Amino acid sequence: MKKIGFFLGCNIPFNRPDVEYSARYMLNELGVEIVELEGAACCPAFGTMPSVDLVGWAAAAAWNLSIAEEKGVDIITGCGSCYGSLNEARYHMEKHPEIKEQVNKILGKVGKQYKGTTKVWNFINFLYEEIGLDTLKSKIKYNLNGVKCAVQTGCHNLWPSKAYPTNEDNTFFPKRLREICESMGGIAPHYSTITDCCGMGALRSTASEKSLALFKKKLDVIKEEIDPDLCVIGCSSCLLQFDAGQALLVEQKKLDYKIPALHIVQLAAIAMGADVEKATAQASIPLNGIITKIKGGN
Repeated sequence: MKKIGFFLGCNIPFNRPDVEYSARYMLNELGVEIVELEGAACCPAFGTMPSVDLVGWAAAAAWNLSIAEEKGVDIITGCGSCYGSLNEARYHMEKHPEIKEQVNKILGKVGKQYKGTTKVWNFINFLYEEIGLDTLKSKIKYNLNGVKCAVQTGCHNLWPSKAYPTNEDNTFFPKRLREICESMGGIAPHYSTITDCCGMGALRSTASEKSLALFKKKLDVIKEEIDPDLCVIGCSSCLLQFDAGQALLVEQKKLDYKIPALHIVQLAAIAMGADVEKATAQASIPLNGIITKIKGGN
């Protein structure tokens, strides 16, 4: 049985615990043993702490990585920011031994050591490489019945690509999430802004109107070009924008349509038979129609 350390991060337990439920359900159905990372802290996000204290940021990431190293497992996370920050810290410590040395001096004060042996996965790459599309397909109870999916891989799941242990063949033309949706019976067309940022993250915190305007521009293109039934997201931060951010635009009367959104682990869990209420408990955009479509033809 495969084992994996589940790194929750901050966004998922604080804002979308339904994603955690879905991830756990999906991994269990796939025969993957979840190893709890007791004591794990914030990743912490690359856009904040490194600009103030690069070594301190690397030490915080190394603390999390060392917990997985002690348990002899790799890490998986559903948050693109966590995926990016942990991998970028690994990259910086690998390329700059002096940073790793300073980090281990800090960790040594609490009996920890960072070795660099743990790999960090996002769910897209883990499903694609470690599970495989054929195995994923074999676990599906509810075929997606041609549901048209607009995928959002997420910026931090793609770049900086040189810092990541595995990635798309072409990060400017991502296919993995599309192929995962198609393996479950969906349709996942390419669209012209597929790699554009959704506007979440620091921009949403510091300039909400600009963030939502950027997101609306992307969503309008999605609607016009492929008119999907569902947006399928690879990052929990992007999910907050595609779901709660979209609901805010509707409330502000800046959007006259709604496209439901699910994290890929939510979609996979539902297709595997998870409790829909638990798997979508925090959703803002109604999902009744898409759930009916998925289950209706099975």
